[in-house]
Amino acid sequence: MERHFCRVWNPVPLVRVQSSGGRSARYARSAPEGPTLKLRAATGADVPALARVAQRSYQFAFAGILEDDVLASRDAEFFAARFAASLEALIVAVDNENPLGFLLMTDGHIDMLFIDPGSTGKGVGSRLLDYAERKGAKSLECFRDNHGARRFYERYGWRLDREYDREFAGRNRSFVFYVKGETAP
Repeated sequence: MERHFCRVWNPVPLVRVQSSGGRSARYARSAPEGPTLKLRAATGADVPALARVAQRSYQFAFAGILEDDVLASRDAEFFAARFAASLEALIVAVDNENPLGFLLMTDGHIDMLFIDPGSTGKGVGSRLLDYAERKGAKSLECFRDNHGARRFYERYGWRLDREYDREFAGRNRSFVFYVKGETAP
């Protein structure tokens, strides 16, 4: 199964929060909680719009990382077929039912976390990542050269587990594998 990850621009920072006892502090996401941003399970009716979000995000995130022919092959039809086959694992972030991004997670592994390029830097990715963590996300993979995504995950406590090469879209690529928590899968 191919896994894809969005480059995240202007990630929402962590802020220091005092505990109720006043002696220790913890860090929390400072993502704005917009009144209309909601996370929900995707439905079949969402697939066409999510496929367009995925295509735009893919083009934006991986320009300069993947070749033009690979970018062109990941069109809306490609993503629609993928989503139709894994609808039960798809969570969508919507603003007034307009999809801004999505999460695809199976067996504790984040397969995809994509944000529409026009919605980056608004806390959408942080909300989806927080949701994934609360639902038991323990691992993810991204391209080694996807520095924006790597900074985003590291900022939220994901730890680099290993680097490796494997085939992707007919070519050998370099990847990194991140884990969260005490144990790695």
